[in-house]
This record gives sequence, C-alpha cells and structure tokens, in this order.
Amino acid sequence: IVFLEHNDQQEQLAKEWGFKASDIRELSNHEFFMPGLVDTHIHAPQYSFAGTRVDLPLLQWLTTYTFPTEAKFKDNDFAEEVYTRVVVSIANVIYLFDCIRIYVLMNSIFLCISTDKFGQRAFVGKVCMDLNDSVPQYKETTADSIQETERVQPIVTPRFAPSCTEDLLQALGNLAETHGLHIQSHISENEEELKIVKNLFPGYQNYTDVYDRNKLLTSKTVMAHACYLSEEELKLFNLRGASISHCPCSNSSLCSGILNVKKVLKHNVKLGLGTDVAGGYSASMLDAIRKTMMASNALLLNKVNERGLTLEEAFRLATLGGSQVLGLEDVIGNFEVGKEFDALLINTKASDSPFDLFSSDAFEVIKTGLMMQQIVENNVVKGCDDRNISEVYVSGKQVVPFSSSV
Repeated sequence: IVFLEHNDQQEQLAKEWGFKASDIRELSNHEFFMPGLVDTHIHAPQYSFAGTRVDLPLLQWLTTYTFPTEAKFKDNDFAEEVYTRVVVSIANVIYLFDCIRIYVLMNSIFLCISTDKFGQRAFVGKVCMDLNDSVPQYKETTADSIQETERVQPIVTPRFAPSCTEDLLQALGNLAETHGLHIQSHISENEEELKIVKNLFPGYQNYTDVYDRNKLLTSKTVMAHACYLSEEELKLFNLRGASISHCPCSNSSLCSGILNVKKVLKHNVKLGLGTDVAGGYSASMLDAIRKTMMASNALLLNKVNERGLTLEEAFRLATLGGSQVLGLEDVIGNFEVGKEFDALLINTKASDSPFDLFSSDAFEVIKTGLMMQQIVENNVVKGCDDRNISEVYVSGKQVVPFSSSV
C-alpha cells in the first residue's frame, strides 16, 4: 500500500505515482474492500468431517472421531484431496494450520504445495503426540516426533500437554528456542482436561506453567481456547508476550467453556480468532466474528461482564488482532501505508447474497458519511459468507477467483 488519499487528489497523485485514469478501478456503492481475515487456529485434517460429530465433549470427541479420522491420512491420495479442498474453501483468510502425524513429511508437503498453489499465506505445523493410550496405533515415539518436527517448519505443534510426555515438551521447547520458531498448541479448553494435566504434571503450578518451564510459552506462541486461565496465568502470558486464539464456535459446540475476551484484553494479552475446524463446525472467519459477539453477550447475560464486545472490537480481533498473534502486524492486518495489500472485495449485492441492503437506506447513509459502517454491519451481522466475497488479494496479488492454471 503506497498511499491512501481522497479521490479529489487524483490528478496530483497520478503525476506523483505515474498512473493513468485508465489504471483506476472505481468500486460501486455496494462494494468495498476489507482487510484479509486471519484464522489463528484450524486443524486441516479435521476439515473432512467439519459440521458433523459434535455430540461428545472434547476428550471423548478426540478419541471417538478425531484420532481415527486423522489416521486415514496415511493414504497420501486422501491427504492430497482433503488438503486441496480445505485450502480452496478458505482461500479468503490467512490461516495457522496443524498437520497430523502419520506420514507427516508427505502430508506436510501436500498441504504446503496446496497453500502455495493457491497463493495463500499460512503457518503449517506437524502435530506432536507421544502419549495416547486411547488410540495406541496413533501414538509416536518421542524420538520420531522430534525428528519429524525438525523436518517440518516453521511452527512447533505439541498437540496439548495431556498427549505429550515431559521429555517431548522439553525437546520441542529447545527446538523452538534454537531455531526461533513459532509455537502453537491448546490450553485450558475443557475442565476435564485441566484435571488430567494436574495429574500428569504434579510438579507444576498450573497448566500454563507446564508450557512455560519447557520453553513453549514465548512471544511466538499461540495457545488456543484458554477458557479457564487464572489471573496468575494471564499475567504470565502477558509477561512472555504469548498469544491466545479465541475459538467460540468449537467452545460452544463441544460444550467446553466460554473465554472471557474482555478479561484477556484487560491483561494486555494478544488475542485473535480461530475457527478450530472441526470442533468448530464452520470454517468461516465471518462466522467466527458473529460467534465471538454471541459468546460475549452470553457473559453479559450472566452478569460476568458489564458490557459485551462491539462489532468493531470483534472485527479487529479477526484482522489486526490475528496479525499481532502471528507476529505479522507490521505486514498485514489493516490498510496502513507500507503494509502489504491483503484484502477481500465484498459485493453486498451479489446475485445469491444471503442478506439485503436497501438502496434507500444506503442513500441516506451516503449523505451522512456513515455508509461504510452500515454496510459492514449488514455484511457481518446479517450473515455475509463466501458468496459475497468476489475477489481475494494476498500481498497485492489477486488469488480469488482462481486462475485457470490452478
């Protein structure tokens, strides 16, 4: 982005930057650009059963549905098909992926190739898990987990403390420290999970301490969920510069809990939004914004907070907040001069749009200068989806609609 100016300066800008009138694209009153959305937590292998199987709480859900499905990825044809579909389906966001264990090198390659093929930004991590008695065939050795993680960069991914030995956590922390890598995992998603962590790691003060003392809580760390973090733990997150990915859809779908976003922000902890497919049934970040507001309102109804999040606050979490979580706030997240142009072109009057925008209302707002605010509210609150996203740009390059070569 080289400049942001009023259109009445067009002639002066044309001379300064050397463009012609024919180079200018003028949007209609029902079109606008919004910053690219950032999904800070999604499980690529679980996309194959998104929208189904949400009838069990977290730990039983993992054992019954997730681990068996992920085990199918030893079939490289299946892995390639799923990863291609997931990248295509969510091509309107930046995402932070995990990748499953079995045949991890080829699986990660397929995911990276698909991401590159369709011009997307992504962090891809290899899930590490050497403690899993419920599905023994899905458990790896500590040595294999470390070796495969060294091959798959740049984000270190212990699944979560209950599925990792202390030796594995320590080795992954050392690996991340040595190479300056990003880290992602889960924390305090479910109350039963907290009890397991306490029994597995009795020498630690709390769940956060397990990650911290094993060098896995850093300024490059993203922890998903965090529904039950104490004040002490949030202070440690702030001290380390670690981030949280808020996943409201899966939190409610699996009856895990509700993250108090306002409490997290009060501690100045970096926070973004995640779809958490397939615990979250929708891969839409616009839906994640809506679910964030609903979760906040639930806390308001129960008098936990004095007020809920505004649409502007929730939208910020999905854009600039997400870029801060991934350490990309100097590159993307909003339309500041000097940042790369990651953007969605929204058409509010698409032929199959799921919501209506009335021209008479728009005319009134144009005169008052509030048109954009109303359009964004209609876009997000009323249920805009991929039918309204006509074009996607990553680093200034149009990647959606896809070119005929992909």
